[in-house]
Amino acid sequence: MKRMTLVLILLSVSFLFGLTVLNPFGPALIPVVPIMSGKVSDDVNIEIWKNPEEAVAKIVSGKVDFAVLPVTVGANLYAKGIGVQLVGVHEWKVFYLVAASDASFDGWESLRGKEVYTPHGRGQTVDVLMRYFLSKSGLKPDEDVKILYAPPQEIVVLFKAGKVKYAALPEPFVSMCLDRGKVVLDFQEEWGKETGVLGRIPIAGLFVREGVDEGTVRKVEEVLSASIEWMKKNPEETVRLSSERLGIPYEILRASLERIEFQYVPSRECKDEVSLFLRKLNELYPEGLQKVPDEGFYRK
Repeated sequence: MKRMTLVLILLSVSFLFGLTVLNPFGPALIPVVPIMSGKVSDDVNIEIWKNPEEAVAKIVSGKVDFAVLPVTVGANLYAKGIGVQLVGVHEWKVFYLVAASDASFDGWESLRGKEVYTPHGRGQTVDVLMRYFLSKSGLKPDEDVKILYAPPQEIVVLFKAGKVKYAALPEPFVSMCLDRGKVVLDFQEEWGKETGVLGRIPIAGLFVREGVDEGTVRKVEEVLSASIEWMKKNPEETVRLSSERLGIPYEILRASLERIEFQYVPSRECKDEVSLFLRKLNELYPEGLQKVPDEGFYRK
């Protein structure tokens, strides 16, 4: 009887918590807000991570099977032998270079001798992209152009105070700066010009631990895709719900959505785009991506 009771309790707990997806705090929260708010499904739970190390630890220890990660972070995990696979990409456009109102930008060469602030730290997606473009333009990152790191909120404060002239930022921090500056470069369009592909970048996507059954993967994939579709059909409510959860003013978040692109694309359909992105980064910035993943990286 006791054993039966224990089994029932475990089954209840499993049903109660269901499937869990680790998702970053910040703009990447917007496409999963419909899930968190019960608008599309109650079969998937969203658990927030605030730094990649936290998400990686839970994936590696097997505490969760799914996580939304920057594609470069997932590729580096795979290169280290950690069994994760890319299920699909859904964040394609979010990074911009902003300049203060009294600063000018006329191509990468115009940044020679200047300082550029960017969030988080070395090896993050926008940092890698900026180093890639500087190198392609014949400039030496950290020598010809000084790259400085700080939390995005701090960069915004310094920018508004006139202490930062250039910043490579994701939305919605870009929109927070625009009362003191302007967007001078779209990293996604720059990538499109450089590579001859669509003006978008496989920035972040859904990853799964190897070994998770196909039905479970498809279930989570369907819920994430449905959440993004709900977001697109209900932009005002999505902004309202996201504003409450992120603590960002409604107007700022609404404006930032004009420069953000979320679209779920299964890895089997965007493999070539992802592979090109990772190969290019590996060629010019191997410190950020030491090894290009093989076919096993892509969930089929």
